[in-house]
Amino acid sequence: MQSFDLVLVIGILATLCSTASFAPQAWKIIKTGDTKSLSTPMYAVTVCGFALWLAYGLARTEWPLIVTNATCLGLSAFILVMKILPSAITRRVSQTLNPKS
Repeated sequence: MQSFDLVLVIGILATLCSTASFAPQAWKIIKTGDTKSLSTPMYAVTVCGFALWLAYGLARTEWPLIVTNATCLGLSAFILVMKILPSAITRRVSQTLNPKS
């Protein structure tokens, strides 16, 4: 019988929370094309942080770190790029990703 691994459960929950925290913001941008209330410096630092965590995970060959931070990097980089783009292009990308908007 295998014992309950609390550390693994904590890691899984952390992964779910970290990843899920960016999904609503990315979806809101896709639906509305609006990014004016977002902080560019905050997302720039966040993207750098996830890139560094990803590099750390790769250097240590730790797949939970790699998968989690690659996913979070992708979502936060999408948000940052949408924030940096001119609003007309952001709206166009939004309409392309969500034609019902």
